[in-house]
Amino acid sequence: MGSTQHTARPSTSRRQRSCMGRQIFVLTTLTCLLSLGLGSALGAAAVYKQISKRAIGDNSEPRKTVVENEQSASNAPSGQLCLTPGCVQSAASVLKNMKLEVDPCDNFYDFACGTYVRDTPIPDDKTSVNGFNEISDKLQQQLRVAIDAPLVPDEPKPYKLVKNLYKACMNKSLIEERGIAPAKKMLKNLGGWPVLEGDDWDAGSFSWLQSVYKFREQGFSVDYFIDFSVGTDVKNSTRRIIDLDQASLGLSREYFIKGFEDKVVTAYYSYLVDLAVLYGAERSRAETEIKESVMFEMKLANISLPNEKRRNATKLYNPRTVEQLQKEYPSVPWLEYFNTILPKTVKVSNDETIIVSVPSYLKELEILLSQTPKRVQANYALTRAAAAMVSYLTEDVRKRQLKYYTVLSGKTERESRWKECVDMVTGSLSIAVGSQYVKKYFKEEAKKNSQEMVEDIRAEFIKILKTIDWMDDGTRASALEKAASMASHIAYPDELLDDNKITEFYDKLELNPDLYLESVINMTIFGTDFSFNRLRKPVNKTEWITHGRPAVVNAYYSSIENSIQFPAGILQGVFFSNDRPRYMNYGAIGFVIGHEITHGFDDQGRQFDKEGNLVDWWNPSTKEQYLKKAQCIIEQYGNYSVPEVGLKLNGVNTQGENIADNGGIKEAYYAYNAWVERNGVEGLLPGLNYTQRQMFWVSAANVWCSKYRPETMKLRILTGFHSPGQFRVNGPMSNLPEFARDFNCPLGSKMNPEHKCAVW
Repeated sequence: MGSTQHTARPSTSRRQRSCMGRQIFVLTTLTCLLSLGLGSALGAAAVYKQISKRAIGDNSEPRKTVVENEQSASNAPSGQLCLTPGCVQSAASVLKNMKLEVDPCDNFYDFACGTYVRDTPIPDDKTSVNGFNEISDKLQQQLRVAIDAPLVPDEPKPYKLVKNLYKACMNKSLIEERGIAPAKKMLKNLGGWPVLEGDDWDAGSFSWLQSVYKFREQGFSVDYFIDFSVGTDVKNSTRRIIDLDQASLGLSREYFIKGFEDKVVTAYYSYLVDLAVLYGAERSRAETEIKESVMFEMKLANISLPNEKRRNATKLYNPRTVEQLQKEYPSVPWLEYFNTILPKTVKVSNDETIIVSVPSYLKELEILLSQTPKRVQANYALTRAAAAMVSYLTEDVRKRQLKYYTVLSGKTERESRWKECVDMVTGSLSIAVGSQYVKKYFKEEAKKNSQEMVEDIRAEFIKILKTIDWMDDGTRASALEKAASMASHIAYPDELLDDNKITEFYDKLELNPDLYLESVINMTIFGTDFSFNRLRKPVNKTEWITHGRPAVVNAYYSSIENSIQFPAGILQGVFFSNDRPRYMNYGAIGFVIGHEITHGFDDQGRQFDKEGNLVDWWNPSTKEQYLKKAQCIIEQYGNYSVPEVGLKLNGVNTQGENIADNGGIKEAYYAYNAWVERNGVEGLLPGLNYTQRQMFWVSAANVWCSKYRPETMKLRILTGFHSPGQFRVNGPMSNLPEFARDFNCPLGSKMNPEHKCAVW
């Protein structure tokens, strides 16, 4: 969600970025689980069950009707209803999504979400609609009230920064008056864009290294040739270390490798040509030089490792000292490179350890750069910078960007200016905005109840670990320790209520309400300095700054922290309400909680121990069993197809999310059953002839009711790590005997196949 595009999760230490550089608010490794948004296509890339012996076997008896089965499944007296406002509202909410004429044993997603998919239009300014939209829209409205309030004389600085940045974003008349002159001045400061400079551009003064140095100084991304970050050392999660990776690209590798025959690549090229012309280039020159630039970017894509080969964290962990780097890749003055990019307060020497994610990329890059004219290199870098500024410029330039986005994602309009500005401010000043949000809007009882659910669901996962028959005792003991050690961060850290702490954090940031583009640049420099200044500093895995972004509708697992995080923004709406039955909450936010817990044991999370270190704690025979079970998931989802776009899912890239979905819903189901044993049976929802357990499954499905534009669906399948909504429902539920039992699905029906996959 928000403005960040979740593309490759290249390693567990990768962080998300904004379109102009690193996002200020993402200061740790967080695997985004629920993201359904697209964000800027020009933004750089980011950042991560098994059948229990307690499971009831397949029910192969003829299926009874739902009403006939109601009494036995619910253990509740016939007709016992919950008629509170919360129950009535919950019933109405799910009823408007359901297509009751569909057989739930044939296609449960269509049964639970069919009317939603049929009747919900996708607004022109959206790429898709889903269960998150209502919450996000409400959140935007709430944030607007706080952000758009008048300045108060004695107001703490962070909240003045928020209001000034929003004011700068909303001042369209001033942005139009200033035109693209501020952006052109910045391009000059970056060394000049050859396609604009024409024959006056001086190739002799250019080197790709000097361009990186200028980009760093001027507040632009340094990742266009080599990705540079300071992150947690995955083999010693108590310290921070420099990581080098393949370049972040303006378009996903999956498109680039198809060349100009792909319509998205052609649209990307056409957009950049028009962008150069809007900046002042002569068209024929732009067509020639931008084509060379895009072809160079294609070559960067082709020497990059594909996502399928980036899931093994050990293979991405290749430590080198600076001295060793110099010997292996002699064309780069590495000591100068590091000390120029890092803040002046941080210096490295030749014995500093650097992690190289893809050594082959650096070797191939040396060759590619030696064969590529400087003008092409410069056009590539400055084109990326020019594109990164578009969102902050005039409507003429932004309209051309939107035309490109229409090809990429299908949306034909931008969202309202105030929404765009609220999102931008929230993303950039997330700690300050989050503080305002939780003080004004968050209901504290949701925090307590969510924590209870986390412990319930964790307990069920631990029971699963104790009972599975394919894990040896040594590996089981380590798994149990990891599950017990997993930290949880619910809603927000208490420090967000302390104005002094927040003021201290933003002490060095200054923003001008009349200079929008320059203010964005200042924020990027501020965030980059903060991140890079942490080199060699000890890691505090519970630090409030790391978990201080509550105003988002999302959830996370961090392998390096071995922690799960549920921000305040997600503890509402379709996910959670204190006023509805627990079976609805366990099906919705419980599914999400279980999903996050299981991420610690998916194909990537399982590579890390309880301390968040990259350690192989698996017995070889148990690991072999695990990989076989994961392969079942890979093949199952890899065989799902979306006829509208003529594509099958990528079972390899989505396996982590699919493993988490399958384990998460199972754990939540067991946790709800345990809650009922402790607390008794709840009332039924009015107007719905379904049992409590059946409504658990309906509630879980409603989280993923989704409708996508074809372009967005294609983008999601080609570049995403999450399966589309229908497969997040039908995939896990068709694997669970518990689902088949509750709906009396005959063995061999689509939702109760004979062959099932289970990891956890």
